[in-house]
Amino acid sequence: MVQKRKLVWLLSAQVERKEIFIFWNNRNKSNRYSKKLNELFKERTEILKKFPFSGYETNIENVRIIIVENYLITYEILKNEILI
Repeated sequence: MVQKRKLVWLLSAQVERKEIFIFWNNRNKSNRYSKKLNELFKERTEILKKFPFSGYETNIENVRIIIVENYLITYEILKNEILI
């Protein structure tokens, strides 16, 4: 059975994600795209719980990257957690 890890968004990642949404809300004068982007972030990061090694390798051990739209999400794989 595949071990599911807990997904943890660090404060810095939460702030950056919020800034992305604010940018798109201001640019588009609507929050529709931000909502869509947020759902894509959620869907893609949820997959990491079951398949943490599905992202692209980096030169740092246990650190990988996934691509969502035009954004790179960097994460670290720990024993019981995935830190974004």
